[in-house]
Amino acid sequence: EVQLVESGGNLVQAGGSLRLSCTVSGITLDDCAVGWFRQAPGKERERVSCISSSEDSTYYAASVKGRFTISSDNAKNTVFLEMNSLNSEDTALYYCAAYAGAGLAYLRCLSGSVDFASWGQGTQVTVSS
Repeated sequence: EVQLVESGGNLVQAGGSLRLSCTVSGITLDDCAVGWFRQAPGKERERVSCISSSEDSTYYAASVKGRFTISSDNAKNTVFLEMNSLNSEDTALYYCAAYAGAGLAYLRCLSGSVDFASWGQGTQVTVSS
């Protein structure tokens, strides 16, 4: 069974930084793609970033490009999301998801589909202005 646990969410002032972690078990990062998603109250879920170690590929939503950095530590089977220059629009519950499927995992992450994915419980990020 694939399980994901997010951590690192917190209350931070505008302009500040946070680093989120997503620890994956049940599948190695070499065999999946991992994405970060967020959902604010009253808004639809937004795909923030994706990473595939096997394809050496990363993706960022336009809203976070240049401010957020996704990375992975395959030895620890953990994916990180470094978030800088945070603003109130970044306030949301942040989830990570692991997508499996040889040759398809990264594309599935880019699609943001709920299918073929295992999800964590989320970690809250609140940015105060």
